[in-house]
Amino acid sequence: MNRLEGLEETTTLNNGVEMPRLGLGVWKTDNTSAKESVKESIIKGYHLIDTAKQYGNETGVGEGIKEGLAATGQNRKDLFITTKLFNGDQGYESTINALNGTLKRLDLTYIDLYLMHWPVDGKYIDTWKAMEELYRQGKIRAIGISNFDNERLQNLLDHSDIVPAVNQMEFNPVNQEKDILEFNNHAGVQLEAWSPLGGGEALSNEEIKKIADKYNKSVAQVILRWDWQKGVVTIPKSSHEERIIQNSDIFDFKLSEDDMKTIEGIDKQKRSLWYPDFEWHTTGKMTDTVDKWDDSPANYKD
Repeated sequence: MNRLEGLEETTTLNNGVEMPRLGLGVWKTDNTSAKESVKESIIKGYHLIDTAKQYGNETGVGEGIKEGLAATGQNRKDLFITTKLFNGDQGYESTINALNGTLKRLDLTYIDLYLMHWPVDGKYIDTWKAMEELYRQGKIRAIGISNFDNERLQNLLDHSDIVPAVNQMEFNPVNQEKDILEFNNHAGVQLEAWSPLGGGEALSNEEIKKIADKYNKSVAQVILRWDWQKGVVTIPKSSHEERIIQNSDIFDFKLSEDDMKTIEGIDKQKRSLWYPDFEWHTTGKMTDTVDKWDDSPANYKD
């Protein structure tokens, strides 16, 4: 069994928990594809797996975890599993209840990192207090947030007992969130990147292509190495074995300071998704839905 190098590297979260720095994301992946990609990634040496109730694939991820562990002879403690509280489940009591459904779908007894998927205005403080309680109960090893700007994070810090361990943000060469990265670092919150490759605009950028040619690497590998050197935890999505392998092949080179600055100069502060895109933010109506895939439409009923 050929296991990839470098995937053992971790960062220490603010509560002392060790979190892998590079993992697998499964956004927009159906249950069958999620199961296969999770299984293959575990076999190849990945430890960090990131999903969410909203993705509609927690069941497939759970099956992939079980099959991946069986194939490698590893134990549950060898993995770091992240999932996220669904926006429609926010509020104190509903947050407490929602975790049970997530554990059942994943077929796990605990979660390594539980994130609040978005800061739903008017609810995220009570939601966080419930997450703090779940953490105290030992059902979660670390709690964190996702998509929090500095204003909302400061408000959360002002009304909480526990500092979030992680803030998962869209972070890539065309959306570098420099102010948020600085604020999070100052607060002791680990930034984690979703959509780290930035889609077609970043992957087709001519400046990054030149850098990639210099190191004999792909553009994606250069971007992931840039993330690594910025100290950002990264979870590129892939459902293909070849890309799962390629995404981890970033440990045999180091970007120069000039190359890092070149990529930093590409920033357009261009988010693909933000608060105004949600009806719950603009009107207060909660209309988010859990993605349901044709292969297993009944798996998401708590």
